[in-house]
Amino acid sequence: MGVYERVFVTLSYSCKNVSMRRDEFSCAIIVCVMTSKELYNMFAGKKITMLGLGVLGRGTAVTSFLARYGAILTVTDLKTKEELKTSLSVLAKYPKIRYVLGEHHMEDVINADMVLRSPDVRYDSPYILAAKKAGVPVEMDASLFMKLLPNDVRVVGVTGTRGKSTVSYAIAHILEQAKSFKGNVYLGGNVRHGASLPFLAKVQAGDVVVLELDSWQLQGFGDVKRSPHVAVFTNFMRDHMNYYRGDMKCYAVDKSQIYRWQKKTDVCIITPQVKEAIKTYRLPKPKGDVRTGRPLFMSMSTRLPGTHNRLNMGLAAEVCRALGVTENDIVRGVASFPGVEGRLQFLRSVRGVSWYNDNNATCPDATLVALGVFKKEKKPVVLIAGGADKNLDFSLFVKTIPSSVKALILFPGSATDAILAGLRDVHNVPPVAMADTMKKAIQLANDITRRGDVVLLSPGAASFGVFKNAYDRNDQFVAAVKRLWA
Repeated sequence: MGVYERVFVTLSYSCKNVSMRRDEFSCAIIVCVMTSKELYNMFAGKKITMLGLGVLGRGTAVTSFLARYGAILTVTDLKTKEELKTSLSVLAKYPKIRYVLGEHHMEDVINADMVLRSPDVRYDSPYILAAKKAGVPVEMDASLFMKLLPNDVRVVGVTGTRGKSTVSYAIAHILEQAKSFKGNVYLGGNVRHGASLPFLAKVQAGDVVVLELDSWQLQGFGDVKRSPHVAVFTNFMRDHMNYYRGDMKCYAVDKSQIYRWQKKTDVCIITPQVKEAIKTYRLPKPKGDVRTGRPLFMSMSTRLPGTHNRLNMGLAAEVCRALGVTENDIVRGVASFPGVEGRLQFLRSVRGVSWYNDNNATCPDATLVALGVFKKEKKPVVLIAGGADKNLDFSLFVKTIPSSVKALILFPGSATDAILAGLRDVHNVPPVAMADTMKKAIQLANDITRRGDVVLLSPGAASFGVFKNAYDRNDQFVAAVKRLWA
């Protein structure tokens, strides 16, 4: 008996007044709010291989959840024990977990009852293909949560090349502050420590789960043929072309899973730019209640700078309207939302110099948006940027530099190589310096700034090479700025 067949039997006994066939498994699951006993019966004794643990906290949260409910776990990751030290210390209280580190073994996936793959593991990995060939279910955290979701718990999914974090956090903030919303709010998906599966032990009828979803996580939604009840698609730009091997259509198809499996009673909120992308890439048309996302009403105020953030907050407001939140509560929630770490985040002013953290701008288009905000305000910018390329085009970025920054500090990497090569053909290039550590970048910026200047970390590139990951780059920058003498 396979893992899903066993789960079916467990739930058919635990739900009252339910009669079903085996092919009605999904419907059977969503009529119950799961108790601890039901979760234990679902996972206890099941051989589950975690393919990819990582260091961002999501993998450890899912692993802890499954261990707590009795799963027989194998955790395998290409990173070494030393590289995973932080994650392994969190899991030390579960001594029965078996680890295979620095490599994967084929037998760990083909002999499992289920493989739970990290978004970092490609969909066409030989281990994933082998598991599927062997008839082993391959799942992902957020999409498995969606499949096992209790009844009357609504899911809001947010995707887009840029803006999805700000919109997701803003939705959660508005709901938490709203007197007209009575349920609990959970934020997960592609956020730090944002595992979704553990929510199964918490959610109740009337709650809302807000999931920030990247294109890789949405592959899992395509596999299970599920989409969130309220879908938000912020924008679609060129990104992650190293992963998609230059194929924008493939990237677009993954993104479209946010709405593709919605029912007519669901809500899909898209921007005019996304409407055009749907036509351009011949994606399936959204079903149900399709709403056009617009910038905030002029009568509504927000703390966030930039016209792009007025659109982000407008999308968040429209979601809350769809969830029945009153307009007064939405206005108050929008006005009080402080923003998100790493998204054009003001850190502090030191001797009249403003320091901003836009760490999550990992493509050149996103950096250009940030530069546009300060250009409009006529503030001189020292830009800290560069890193690893994702097979993106830096030509517009390079052309914009002379008119947008007073100095440019670059981390080494393939993206930086492309930037430097492009600058050779540009006139009036500002001073350019290289920094192989965050400490050096901060020192350089601090030395050349004057009162009224802005120091902006907005890399326009991936973090690999100099930093462990984007969160490491973020944390180093925030810590270094906090240490500056006022």
